[in-house]
Amino acid sequence: MHPAFSILFFTTLAGAAQGLLVALALAQIGSVSIDSGFLLQAIALGLVLLVAGLASSFLHLGHKMRAWRAVLMWRTSWMSREVIVLPAYIGLTALWWLSLYAGAESGLAHALPWAIVIGALLLWYCTAMIYACLRFIQEWAHWSTVANFILIGMASGSVLACALAASGGQAVLLNALAPWATAATLLAALVRWFSLHRNSSLRPASTLQSATGIQAKHLVQKSMGMSAGAFNTREFFHGASQLVLRNVRWAFVLGLFVLPIGLALCALSSASTWPWAWATLLQAPALIAERWVFFAQAKHPQNLYYQVVG
Repeated sequence: MHPAFSILFFTTLAGAAQGLLVALALAQIGSVSIDSGFLLQAIALGLVLLVAGLASSFLHLGHKMRAWRAVLMWRTSWMSREVIVLPAYIGLTALWWLSLYAGAESGLAHALPWAIVIGALLLWYCTAMIYACLRFIQEWAHWSTVANFILIGMASGSVLACALAASGGQAVLLNALAPWATAATLLAALVRWFSLHRNSSLRPASTLQSATGIQAKHLVQKSMGMSAGAFNTREFFHGASQLVLRNVRWAFVLGLFVLPIGLALCALSSASTWPWAWATLLQAPALIAERWVFFAQAKHPQNLYYQVVG
């Protein structure tokens, strides 16, 4: 598949924001001591990332003024459900920020962190199911798609939370979140490695014979079915070589999982704070690379027919 960069930025920015907010919400639920000013700034950053992700999702739309119509198919479309849940989650986050800013001690203020966690899980699930529900794309139609969206979001967001706590002098919060961030990154690495291994071993359910309707025993395609490129050859194949795909895959595995886990272990063993900043800087481009591989590794069945290109 050929991913639009607006989708890459949307899914990674929103996922990291959700992970950051979940980490902060769990810390508040666990009664971890957090400076109120720091917490307001961290929630505001999560809100900014969510809004930036939402804004980036508009970039690939042909008619941006008609974007509101995406909600109309909520009964059957996971994308419509995501379009509803995301703004609601942004509003919920803004409400959490306002309740903390006002110093409210009501039952609603105590319930909001739980709502933030549940809302994040719901939003991750809606986003992941947009791809996992496509049964004809074997790489996506699997439980690991949902697990990867959730775990990678939690890992990147919790590492970001640790970096913010370290830079903000929040030692108590950092000590509480550091094991969580390390465990989330390790679990995300294991599940993503499993999905990479599974996807590399998949074989098309269709054949060249079933794709073309020609039932000859030996069938060899000599052209892509047309004299020039078209929508199908542009949108359903990334256009990169297998060497590029393999190098990007190794780059994101190192930048998103291996090096951040090493830095996290270094921080845990030495009580140092600078490794969290480096881990966040490494994960930022690696998240884009991981999401690009997620799309690029998915093989659309139509590429059997356009195999000279795909």
